[in-house]
Amino acid sequence: MTAQAAHRPGVLADLVPGALIRDFVLVVGAAALTGVAAQIAVPLPFTPVPLSLQTLTVLLAGAALGPMRGGMAMLLYLVAGLVGVPWFSEQQSGWAFASFGYIIGFVVAAIVVGAFARRGTDRTVIGAVWLMALGNLVIYAIGVTWLASWLAVDLPTALDYGVWPFLVGDALKIALAAGLLPAAWKLAGYRPT
Repeated sequence: MTAQAAHRPGVLADLVPGALIRDFVLVVGAAALTGVAAQIAVPLPFTPVPLSLQTLTVLLAGAALGPMRGGMAMLLYLVAGLVGVPWFSEQQSGWAFASFGYIIGFVVAAIVVGAFARRGTDRTVIGAVWLMALGNLVIYAIGVTWLASWLAVDLPTALDYGVWPFLVGDALKIALAAGLLPAAWKLAGYRPT
């Protein structure tokens, strides 16, 4: 067994030294980065769901931090927004808006993406594409369910408002993440096995 194989990190965050302080900084940092990404939002006139960079940060956080830290970061993001931090898209806080279900989906997606990343799925471009697409599906499933309920519309209408307008942008974010994750592993000195 090689030295690299003996200490093979599960996710990128495992490469950063210092357990408790590292984890605290990474969780708070990922939540804050998601809040900043939420402010890069474009309201669309035909849907109550704005276009933002949140999903990119959520999925990268899940992959880089793993299921526990990634999930905690998104839970911190959600809870802080619930208690009044205006860092949801369009400087919203609380839960009473049409796109809040996507924020719930962020927590679940970060956990799911982190669990697969821990198994090494994020170390190749193909694996990262699959992983980011899965994370997006999780976010869509929860977000569209909330959206349909909030607006009292049927599923096709909810899909028109909450999925179809975002597919091209999400494909671009997936492509970006699929390039960044394997490149980060390569820079860290790990090669796919």
